[in-house]
Amino acid sequence: MIEIRIHGRGGQGGVTLAKLIGTTRYLLGESVQAFGVYAAERSGAPLQAFCRCDTDPIVNRNMIYEPDHIIVLDPTLVGTGITTGLKPGGWILINIHESPEGYVEKFPGYRIATIDATAIARKYKLGTASVPIVNTALLGAVARILGFTLDEVNAALEHMGFVGGNIKAAADAFEQVRMAQPIAEAEVKKPVIPRTRIGGLVDGNTGELPRIKTGDWATQQPQRRDKIPPCNHVCPAGNDVQGFLAHLADDRVDEALETLLRSSPFPSVCGRVCPAFCMENCNRIQFDGAVNVRQLERYAGDNGRVEIKPEADRPEKVAIIGSGPAGLSAAYHLARLGYKVTVLEAGPHLGGLLVTGIPPFRLPRDVIDREIKRILDLGVKIKLNHRVDKKELVKLAGQFDTVLVATGLQDLRPLDLGISDDHIVMQGIDFLVEANERKIRVDGEDVIVVGGGNTAFDAARSALRLGAKSVRIVYRRTRNEMPAIDEEIDEGIEEGVEVDYLTLPVKAVPAEGGGYTVTCRRMELGEPDESGRCRPVEIAGSDFDIHADRVLLALGQSSDLTIFPEGTEVREDEKPLGTLQTPLFAVGDVATWDGTVTAAIGSGRRVAFHIHNTFTGEQLLPPAHDDCDVVAPEQMQMHLFERQRGSEGAVMPPEERRFSYEELREGLPDTAEARRCMSCGVCNECDKCITYCPEGVLRRVGHEFHFDYEYCKGCGVCVAECPRNVTYMSSL
Repeated sequence: MIEIRIHGRGGQGGVTLAKLIGTTRYLLGESVQAFGVYAAERSGAPLQAFCRCDTDPIVNRNMIYEPDHIIVLDPTLVGTGITTGLKPGGWILINIHESPEGYVEKFPGYRIATIDATAIARKYKLGTASVPIVNTALLGAVARILGFTLDEVNAALEHMGFVGGNIKAAADAFEQVRMAQPIAEAEVKKPVIPRTRIGGLVDGNTGELPRIKTGDWATQQPQRRDKIPPCNHVCPAGNDVQGFLAHLADDRVDEALETLLRSSPFPSVCGRVCPAFCMENCNRIQFDGAVNVRQLERYAGDNGRVEIKPEADRPEKVAIIGSGPAGLSAAYHLARLGYKVTVLEAGPHLGGLLVTGIPPFRLPRDVIDREIKRILDLGVKIKLNHRVDKKELVKLAGQFDTVLVATGLQDLRPLDLGISDDHIVMQGIDFLVEANERKIRVDGEDVIVVGGGNTAFDAARSALRLGAKSVRIVYRRTRNEMPAIDEEIDEGIEEGVEVDYLTLPVKAVPAEGGGYTVTCRRMELGEPDESGRCRPVEIAGSDFDIHADRVLLALGQSSDLTIFPEGTEVREDEKPLGTLQTPLFAVGDVATWDGTVTAAIGSGRRVAFHIHNTFTGEQLLPPAHDDCDVVAPEQMQMHLFERQRGSEGAVMPPEERRFSYEELREGLPDTAEARRCMSCGVCNECDKCITYCPEGVLRRVGHEFHFDYEYCKGCGVCVAECPRNVTYMSSL
């Protein structure tokens, strides 16, 4: 990309020069931008114009703060900070009759070129004698120093209707421009002596604001504030979605990962299995499709490198029962804060349902292990094969300052079909445990899966990979009510899983020739139930039969609360076991029943911060916000955005993946998708408010925006041009 900043004054044609330069590249098929700060001319301030050219599509809309080259139309502007941000080795082209050698010491490290574009413009009667239009002459000089051809210059001039003397002026400047070699800053022998100020083209135009203060004309004033993007609002983990996407949009992958790790230790995991509520609520969804946040989180987790260390060394000790995503999330945040954390896991592996309940083709084991290692590296201690009962709970309460219970949803919902054989009617979770460890085969079997969540589809897709002849999901509602991730539903169907909606199995009997005949009943949707979904109602006389060799139940789970005492006294079979001497907290699904990895992670974080607040009084959780603080799509200036096709990343073809346990999604190849983020409600310094301010009373210093209210008339143009609803009008 080439970025050029032009410094001039109103009436000299600086903005048109930017357009002419851009047109030379546009006619060659490149992406270009050319624009100016139009308010500067009206306020009497020096004008700036900008030009970008690139072989790739340009998505950056900011003014140019770090240009490759500078063009100065008015020599009175030399020395007023024109080189601010200019990249080393860039060209400085000055419209002046002097030779460039006189400026090499003033601007060490830069290439200097001069051209008397004013004389050339007067020669060909471009403009007037007092205000000559120098843009076409400067175009010829720009072409020479940047390696453009005269043919490219002439084509641009003709395309924009600049003929006659304009073409001759460009040709003269192309030949007459003078160039000097740069010198290193160390070679400058003496301080730079300020040059004698050269008179302006219009007498008295020094670039000052007008003397009449017009601010008291206003009845409203523009103000600025950030609002809440909907993706941030709905993320159960509490991720700063807009923040990490902004870093990825600038290819700052490590910073993106660091932003995610403030709230979640599992970005690579969530980037594969999260239901992506952020994408369902993305303001871009009705415009041209949601930003693929899930895959971008995976990209940051897989490619970023961030070292996490404890922030303090605290004496308090915390025991966590259960090593699923909730328990490990709590362990991570507490360990970062400096607490001594011990995790007790009943099974032989860390990770809980991440390992036992999600197939490797969706979530590879090495991804889980890598992110768990990040937690262990903080000093978290682990005890595997360590089941905690009530007696052990009392013991832990005496050894630790607080105890967290993160045992998940342990109770599985049954379905009585009249078959008592556990090998024929299995819980989907139990099947997945054996399937993930390759301890079971279903070669040649007809498999029925009952349910509509992720467990149902994970079990169904695993059965296909383990040799099933056919796999059929029966679900008593429609697809609209299915809790499974849409992506997994689509992939399962592509792989060959059949789905019977509005269907409920009611009984099973042995079939002639082997297997079982499963009788199913058709359903219809009635009034909504307590979950908000329409209640399924049986249709009398609608029974039909399906053959099955195996039935897998995925009807949901519930919490096993038997470990929790009713008060501080712990009893078992009415026998007192002791008294809890430390606080006991429930975390994750055992407390919330949310049933998603992301919600469990968020619960672990919140409980960890609550415990820290209990010990120290420090509040780390951000304050809650109302729905009215969230930016809705109708509050955005959608017409100011360009439509861009989203990126999904490569997926293994269905005919290959139905036999494979290898990860089926490759992820995104780069961060380009992040640049589709609209940054809803959060200023991303697009500078449209500055560019279109008709009075030039808004400026940016670094990352700070400043209104000069003494001259602001309260016209509201900045509000109308703010794409993200950051700028608003406030009554005086």
